[in-house]
Amino acid sequence: MSEEGSSKLRLLFATTNAGKLYELRQLAERAGLQLLSLSDVAPLEVEENGATLEENAEKKARAYVARYGLAALADDTGLFVDALDGAPGIYSARYAAPGETLPGAEQGGQTQDQRNRRKLLAALRGVVGEGRRAHFRTVLALALPGEPTLFAQGRCQGRISEEERGDGGFGYDPLFETQADGRTMAELTPAEKNALSHRGAAFRAVVPLLEALARRRPEAS
Repeated sequence: MSEEGSSKLRLLFATTNAGKLYELRQLAERAGLQLLSLSDVAPLEVEENGATLEENAEKKARAYVARYGLAALADDTGLFVDALDGAPGIYSARYAAPGETLPGAEQGGQTQDQRNRRKLLAALRGVVGEGRRAHFRTVLALALPGEPTLFAQGRCQGRISEEERGDGGFGYDPLFETQADGRTMAELTPAEKNALSHRGAAFRAVVPLLEALARRRPEAS
């Protein structure tokens, strides 16, 4: 075993989302963890049909443990808007259905993220003030062969802007204003976003679990 391999826990992060992978890799490197991605293994088709973020995250992590026999980390994230009774919630990634007619569609931009943001703005048309309050919540599931799944979570409180701002981030970031200074997530630098975001908080919460596993299970590294 190499010196690097003996000091780092090798962990598969089960996502195909380049934005998530970039954010977590920055944090993983600072924590001394070797993060593998789905570019290192053959991705699996896992249906995210759980009733909670925890169920979806665990289902993904367990599928990769069963297939590859190594430590796996998976996440599920939701945006919960007060005025919409918590929607889009666990359906955040697929909020806009395929073929759904949305305002502004004729102006171009047909990615799922763009369609989701258009639908959210349409749903909040006429809503002002406290009604636009929202929070992101991320759940991380850490799974190893033959052991109970461990969970960590992070939350970020803010509000939904009336228009998109910023060129960074992904998903709902151009619409989500942080409580810190009113900038959207898409207007923050990567370092600022990691310090404030739900995903950054969840990963910082899971790092002690990973470090404990690395000490207790050197064969996993």
